[in-house]
Amino acid sequence: MAELRCVVAVDGPSGSGKSTVSRRLAQLLDARYLDTGAMYRAATWAVLQAGVDLADTDGIAKVVVDLELLITTDPAHPSISANGENVDGPIRGPEVTAAVSAVSAVPFVRQVMVARQRALIDESARIVVEGRDIGNIVAPDADLKVFLTASSAERARRRSTENATDHAATEADLARRDHLDSTRKVNPLQQAADAVVLDSTELGIDEVVSELHRLLTTRKAA
Repeated sequence: MAELRCVVAVDGPSGSGKSTVSRRLAQLLDARYLDTGAMYRAATWAVLQAGVDLADTDGIAKVVVDLELLITTDPAHPSISANGENVDGPIRGPEVTAAVSAVSAVPFVRQVMVARQRALIDESARIVVEGRDIGNIVAPDADLKVFLTASSAERARRRSTENATDHAATEADLARRDHLDSTRKVNPLQQAADAVVLDSTELGIDEVVSELHRLLTTRKAA
């Protein structure tokens, strides 16, 4: 695959395995990797740092338009900074997690982020992009679109194991985020019509990566 230009779009809800699968697939393809969720989390971190109320869409928009955002696309060493500060750790904390859906739902925020994401994709010969609106909005012409999912119980188990949190509380939080992400008015979490749906509930990471590589190779050879 090293000689081929390609874009792979991986969408799906929290805990479905998007990040791990996308990073491993990017490494297998010798491709770049873009975590669009990290960009929205960094924007949310900046909004919280500025003390802007989550109901103040104009205030949120001002923070985001002025935000200096730098994200690496190296799948082996993904990292992101906001306004010159590395925020890899802070953006995964509970405060940002609780607020990211609200910030991400602001239409201007999505407009700015989608433009930045498309620019990063255009700069890359090969890239795996993960998020919630990649196949429908960010990269509608992607060579392969995947909607990665898993049962709510399995997603909660994975997330609670990662973060050492209570399973029931984690499952409730994931349900809350699923609802907010899938019902927002602008660019909701939604399966692209031409996406391959892959349920990872009973699959290991290697199995998922292998299947995506097979699908991409088949399409590129057609």
